[in-house]
Amino acid sequence: MTSASTNRRRMLTAAAGVSVAALALAGCTASGGDDAASGTLTIGTTEQVTSLDPAGSYDNGSFAVMNQVYPFLMNTPYGSPDVEPDIAESAEFTAPTEYTVKLKSGLTFANGNELTASDVKFTFDRQKAIADENGPSSLLYNLDSTEAVDDTTVVFHLLSENDQIFPQILSSPVGPIVDEEVFSADALTSDDDIVAGNAFAGQYVITSYDFNNLISYKANPDYDGLLGEAKTDTVNVKYYTDASNLKLDVQEGNIDVANRTLSATDIEDLRGNDKVKVVDGPGGEIRYLVFNFDTMPFGATTAEADPAKALAVRQAIADLIDRDAISEDVYKGTFTPLYSYVPEGLTGANEALKGLYGDGNGAPDADKAAERLSAAGVTTPLDISIQYVAERYGPSSSDEYAIIKENLEDSGLFTVNLQSTEWVQYSKDRVADLYPAYQLGWFPDYSDADNYLTPFFLTENFLANHYDNPEVNDLVLEQAVTADPAAREALIGEIQDKVAADLSTIPYMQGAQVAVVGADVEGADETLDASFKFRYAALSKG
Repeated sequence: MTSASTNRRRMLTAAAGVSVAALALAGCTASGGDDAASGTLTIGTTEQVTSLDPAGSYDNGSFAVMNQVYPFLMNTPYGSPDVEPDIAESAEFTAPTEYTVKLKSGLTFANGNELTASDVKFTFDRQKAIADENGPSSLLYNLDSTEAVDDTTVVFHLLSENDQIFPQILSSPVGPIVDEEVFSADALTSDDDIVAGNAFAGQYVITSYDFNNLISYKANPDYDGLLGEAKTDTVNVKYYTDASNLKLDVQEGNIDVANRTLSATDIEDLRGNDKVKVVDGPGGEIRYLVFNFDTMPFGATTAEADPAKALAVRQAIADLIDRDAISEDVYKGTFTPLYSYVPEGLTGANEALKGLYGDGNGAPDADKAAERLSAAGVTTPLDISIQYVAERYGPSSSDEYAIIKENLEDSGLFTVNLQSTEWVQYSKDRVADLYPAYQLGWFPDYSDADNYLTPFFLTENFLANHYDNPEVNDLVLEQAVTADPAAREALIGEIQDKVAADLSTIPYMQGAQVAVVGADVEGADETLDASFKFRYAALSKG
């Protein structure tokens, strides 16, 4: 257990929008031999980049770039969710609160600057110093300080003992190692300065950068990490604002790979196209509805503030959402119903929401919703505003939220004001308390139940939705440092049960990774793994 002040330091954030179904499609160009990276691939995506500075973004579009160009101390090898040393030679606990990393010798950035323990210390010190509201600094909730012992030795001094999560955090969006001679120590560094400084040491370097239009990558011959040499020498990534244009270019063979996001209908259609092959990978993506505890109906800062009525509103909405309709009618089975906070397949996952809401078996129940609202003294129909963001989570989001609106209004209990906002504005507005209830998607930073709990349910959380349950807060912190697997699994289940009763959020869909590639494109099955990182270096032609 920790003090309240320590709890504030131990918050994890998550890029809200980290929704990922890693869709890949392929079409043209040639590749070269087996001895060295060669050939060219063109990738299309609708995901947008926020910033190339790891301190200034915590979203999948930005992290997709970072995974190609930055080095990590720890990383996940192809085909595994488990972390291993990347540019590190070794990494281990040398004391209960000391995690020691030994770097490989002779590491350099692409600009020729040495990559040493000093850069590692600089990286994590600046994350904590900048603490950008759109950045991942709160992933360092258990980091007290970073010490560069010598050029190749780094010691992370932790606040709590036996941290089961910290090695995974080093592979997460807070983990890219940056060049202290290029990046600012106390402010975000611009994309143009990063590219001009050639401050890269991953499998690729960026050779040309046109923000959210086109990024060109070149294989980095000096990369000395876990993942090995890139299979394709040149990768061009084209950014689309409309998924229909992305699909058109794929069909016409103008691009080789489409990496997020096509609609479920498009995917279903492409499964019958003999010019492509469909690869399914393990899924960690979830969709959920967030409630702002201050501004939702009867929230703490509203004129009619009433916690009991606010809870009844959340419960009634949970009673009414038809997960099967969303799964089948909108997502054609590429997303499946989710009834708790940790997705099915991860250790500790349960179905806490299933028995509490709806008919108790996963279906909606309007009568139960009406009873809750009546018992709490809520006059119906109740007006509620729900925000969603169509381009962030793919073209099916509009249909997804049309069903949720229909579920609520057909009950006669709610009148829904449904609105969509462009992502850049959305990400600002939601943390400014402008949305009473809103859509988010989540794609994990690492393959552990903790990553579905810590970002959302600590007192100070990424959602910034004013949820505060001290008991849940302490349980979340406790599970992260519980070494006994059975005891930790029990804690994870208890957390889900308690949050299900509070309904800070309503998770309702779990999505798979789906790759659709051309018949001569290889490697999608390698990168479409439980690490949930789409690595361009695994892809090749022919």
